[in-house]
Amino acid sequence: MKKIVGFFTDSYTELKKHVKWLKYSELQSHTTLVIVASIIFALLIGMVDLVFDNLLKLYYELF
Repeated sequence: MKKIVGFFTDSYTELKKHVKWLKYSELQSHTTLVIVASIIFALLIGMVDLVFDNLLKLYYELF
């Protein structure tokens, strides 16, 4: 039981004293960047999917 308590005590100490937390403004800008990048990536994947879908439909219509 001492090991479990020691683990949580050490984890708490690590989070409070050794981890460098971002400022709120930095966190917001990073979050915005991730959201914008995710939307752009999703749109690109959607466009590639649409192109392949149309190409395959044309291909299958030939036979």
